[in-house]
Amino acid sequence: MSSKSNEEKMDRRSLIKAGIVTGTGILLASVIKDQPSAAQNTLGVNIPPIKELPKNIADDDFTRMQKELLKALGKEESENHWIMVLDQRKCIGCVSCTVACKAENALPPGVVYRPVIEREIGKYPNVRKSFLPRPCMHCENPPCVSVCPVKATYKRPDGIVSINYERCIGCRYCLNACPYGARQFDWGEYYTENTPEIQPYEKVANYEYGKGRVRGKGDSPVGNARKCHFCLHRIKRGILPACVTTCMGRATYFGDLNDKKSLVHELVGTPRVMRLKEELGTKPSVYYLV
Repeated sequence: MSSKSNEEKMDRRSLIKAGIVTGTGILLASVIKDQPSAAQNTLGVNIPPIKELPKNIADDDFTRMQKELLKALGKEESENHWIMVLDQRKCIGCVSCTVACKAENALPPGVVYRPVIEREIGKYPNVRKSFLPRPCMHCENPPCVSVCPVKATYKRPDGIVSINYERCIGCRYCLNACPYGARQFDWGEYYTENTPEIQPYEKVANYEYGKGRVRGKGDSPVGNARKCHFCLHRIKRGILPACVTTCMGRATYFGDLNDKKSLVHELVGTPRVMRLKEELGTKPSVYYLV
């Protein structure tokens, strides 16, 4: 929300290392006291923000990103430029990011913020698979913003492209305008709707944009366009996006591009970096290492 309420095969050693780093993520999560169960959603609005990390925490890229996040939150919103860097050599196609995003945002059928696109490269027998996670690009020049007739889609000062659910009228112009296919529409469907009863886990509140919402007929976000928002509700509480903390291959990086000492700033300066469909002039805030 704005200030004005507008709101690549892992060997054994690598696998062990990933496990250690995952443990670090669990330790970070333990900083939050009185956290609700997963069935209640991870981050209710009453969960206190993380302001500092344990002094004995491991020193690795994950911890570095967490520290840099807390540092960035100490600045004015307009001084941040949140970006994501995805290393295709590290991505193993486990889709844990997709699952975590689904759970974090209590997403219904047909709505996927973080798909992982698979592609087979080469010719048998010399073939391999390539994996491309594809969140919202959070473009600097977002086509979805200009086509919205009611200004429900807007770009925040920190670069995150957001949707005001209360203002969205469900026209879906933005779905057609997005060249990355990063937007979906919430038709109000449930996984268990053709069973005797809609199950309780489909009625939990999601906390997108910091507001708890339970999906229901006629209530937002049903009938709205929906998309990845870099887990804005987590960022504001000093916690990295769910896709970052659950990435088994540690292929996902997140941080403030405006911090020249940050990990993401280092990564975008490597010769391996590229962005999708740059020729369109959208200037995506999601970078890939190839």
